[in-house]
Amino acid sequence: MAEAKKILIVEARFYEDITDTLAEGAMAVLGDAGYGCERIAVPGVFEIPAAVNLAWNSGAYAGCVTLGCVIRGETDHYDHICREMSRRLMDMSVEQNMPHGFGVLTVESRDQAEKRAALSERNTGGRAGEACLAMMALKQRFA
Repeated sequence: MAEAKKILIVEARFYEDITDTLAEGAMAVLGDAGYGCERIAVPGVFEIPAAVNLAWNSGAYAGCVTLGCVIRGETDHYDHICREMSRRLMDMSVEQNMPHGFGVLTVESRDQAEKRAALSERNTGGRAGEACLAMMALKQRFA
């Protein structure tokens, strides 16, 4: 079977402008490395693990990048969403040997999110793409 040359990007669309910037950074890094990307949108970060699981099991992808943003509110909803989503993604990465770049922002304010997403600042999307590529190389090394 030929090695997949496509990277799955699952993105939460709740904060669309922030997610678009994250995706731009990730796609630039992955494209520069010679990979095509398939973007799948979900409503919010809570839905990311289910979408990743469904798509990953298709065998069509060499790696996965997850993108989105959670901004703390007045209740503990933020803590539950962030904890459950990140734990499940980590479990899938380990259990399914899934090279994964985590680019979900968990922040206190929109200003923090915008700075972390911005290509000229933190470029979290680009960093998530780099992490995915690094984990793909590590998987290949031990294959």
